[in-house]
Amino acid sequence: MKNQSKSGSFRTKGETIIAKAIRTVPGFGDTYRKFEQQLTLLQRSPSTLQNYGRSLAKLAIHFQIDPLHLGIEQINDFLYNLLKTSSPSKSYFRHTVYGLKSLYRIFGKDVKALQMPPVKDPDTLPVVLSKAEVKRLLACTTNIKHKVLLALLYSSGLRMNEARMLKITDIDSDRMQIHVRMGKGRKDRYVVLSSLLLKGLRAYYCKDRPQIYLFNGHTSGQPMGQRSIQWIINEAVEKSGIQKPATCHTLRHSFATHLLENGVDLFSIKEQLGHARIETTLVYLHIAQVTPRVVKSPLDSLYGQ
Repeated sequence: MKNQSKSGSFRTKGETIIAKAIRTVPGFGDTYRKFEQQLTLLQRSPSTLQNYGRSLAKLAIHFQIDPLHLGIEQINDFLYNLLKTSSPSKSYFRHTVYGLKSLYRIFGKDVKALQMPPVKDPDTLPVVLSKAEVKRLLACTTNIKHKVLLALLYSSGLRMNEARMLKITDIDSDRMQIHVRMGKGRKDRYVVLSSLLLKGLRAYYCKDRPQIYLFNGHTSGQPMGQRSIQWIINEAVEKSGIQKPATCHTLRHSFATHLLENGVDLFSIKEQLGHARIETTLVYLHIAQVTPRVVKSPLDSLYGQ
């Protein structure tokens, strides 16, 4: 028997952590509904709402208190123990801090928001596959749908959610472009469509006949799920024998790095990736194996020197 919570989530044996927090923590339901409403009005992405919401729900369940009413010392103790006694992903720590900041600002507690600890940008460089490793990854994937998906992630540098939300109509074979709708920051952009990928897409379409979304999920009319895509790349990495901790985002990093090594300028790479700031794209300068060019004066080039 399923019961629908006020948040719209269903309570089953596998209820979401947000639904559990709404059910078990007094006052969290009302707080979360306003939080959800305001983030939606601010046009934040569904993934941002989900990540922040989960982090707040974990806090609520841990303390059995609405996070809106937590003291700074309680929050600092929680974050300290999170970093010291476990191995949280950097994204989880970031989502917790940013989720709390957003919560307090929405409820007019700006002073409290300013007391949240800073989130340090990671010092580590992203993992990048070599061209040979990308070839191995694709070669060991025999399922045509899976192969085309991996090729798409690498050949166009898409984020996972951008790829899974693509519709058949977003493939523009005349202009050899892919229309990415509502990417990160809720911005549209066009990215390059590989001619080799187009051949693969046509073969895949003839075989699987996807409807609406380019990569349909198990439910009719719905896109492929995130976990399915993660499983596909994990399976491919294991089969290929690649020892690097490769993920979907690794293919995006590899796309950018290989473009830079092929001589594409940073601004063009920035536009392809959909970065808001060029500083984000500059990280690939530290990874790409680019041979330094000899600097010549433009005066010499004026006279063919």
